[in-house]
Amino acid sequence: MKGILVLLDGIGDLPSRVLKGKTPLEAANTPNLDFLAARGEMGLMYPVRPGFIPESDQAVISIFGNELIDSTRGQLEAKGTGLKLTRGDLALRVNFATIDSLKEGNILDRRAGRTLTTAEAEILAKAINKIKLPCEFVFKSTVQHRAALVLRGGFSDNISSNDSTYSEGKMREVNKISNFRALDDEENTQYTVNILNEFLDKVFEVLDKHPINQQRRKKGLSPANFLLIRGAGIEPPKLKFYRKWISVAYMPLEMGFSEISGMNVFSFDYPPLKGYDSYKNLREGLIKACDFSIKVLKKNHKSADYAYIHLKETDLPGHDNKPIEKKLMIEHIDKTFFKFLKDFATSNKIKVVVTGDHSTPCKLKAHSADPVPILFYNDKPPKPKGGITSFFKNANQKIPFYPKKNPLKPENSEEKREKFCEKNAKRGSLGKVLGKELFEKVGFLK
Repeated sequence: MKGILVLLDGIGDLPSRVLKGKTPLEAANTPNLDFLAARGEMGLMYPVRPGFIPESDQAVISIFGNELIDSTRGQLEAKGTGLKLTRGDLALRVNFATIDSLKEGNILDRRAGRTLTTAEAEILAKAINKIKLPCEFVFKSTVQHRAALVLRGGFSDNISSNDSTYSEGKMREVNKISNFRALDDEENTQYTVNILNEFLDKVFEVLDKHPINQQRRKKGLSPANFLLIRGAGIEPPKLKFYRKWISVAYMPLEMGFSEISGMNVFSFDYPPLKGYDSYKNLREGLIKACDFSIKVLKKNHKSADYAYIHLKETDLPGHDNKPIEKKLMIEHIDKTFFKFLKDFATSNKIKVVVTGDHSTPCKLKAHSADPVPILFYNDKPPKPKGGITSFFKNANQKIPFYPKKNPLKPENSEEKREKFCEKNAKRGSLGKVLGKELFEKVGFLK
């Protein structure tokens, strides 16, 4: 194996009062990441371009050298969910959400409080699939509040979303639901919009009075009584192929992207959310993801040239303004996965890139246009602390002075560390790069 790309979802952040003015990455105890940073280079990356606020699919598509028009979120989600698609089928990404009513249209929680259990989501999905429409459709719940929707037949994807928080790389706080709108004058586009708006009206009628949501209200939980839908797509993605790569992915988006890109995908079933503690579930998922990634690398490093590891959990605390939780997740990844990777990469002379798909600052509770830090481990000698030479400023002599302990040969190389964080990455030797330039910059090939 020549190289490993690790994407820590939403890793970029801003200073937090809770962390005494540090970001979660800066505050976290990460000796293994710091070891790699001291023997490599750091920099900053704009996943798409400066000023653009990317969704996860846009960032990953760009980092792997594709154009944003080459793919849609819905198609990737449906592929990763295992839904079969034919040309003309309309695929969409969905969130279970909470609203007050169709008349008022206030969004009370975009993710139904993150407390929708796997069993509840599956029961609600069955109810949704019983809705009668003029066309065939499939609705499938995936992980926690997430789901995928496919309308069968010849539809248009030139439509707006009813979830317009992110639009064309910009972010705006949207607390009201909206109807789907046609973005052209084509009859088929208006037909698609009419079907989706009818579907949403029926969804609310079914979900709002469903026994599951009645029980949730009695328990003081947010009812999952509406759907936020985005990422419409009818065309199969046209992505560059990475046949010499393996991928560890366990969320539908990344699984779909990896499969369509021709990678050998390794995945596992995400732990079901059984109670109402979504962060307990996320911690279980992260533990499993780190352990599984280690096993995959051990078993497959001789049969593949590159590996793509995507760890999702670090994004969620950013959306929920939980900097301490984000810090703890980073520390777990460091003491498990990166502890393994430090020895694995150094002993096998494997290059490592660690970065994020986008920034999700806790205080914003959303993605931002801030660049993400990059760590590129390429086995460079660790930088000595304090310098190695001092000269007497004398016209007649230039005598080098060496300290008693030669910093080029430290007694304990573990002590030579450089903190991997946004602040240090900003002044790193890699400088600033665009996502599409990353692989060329670090020498990764298809």
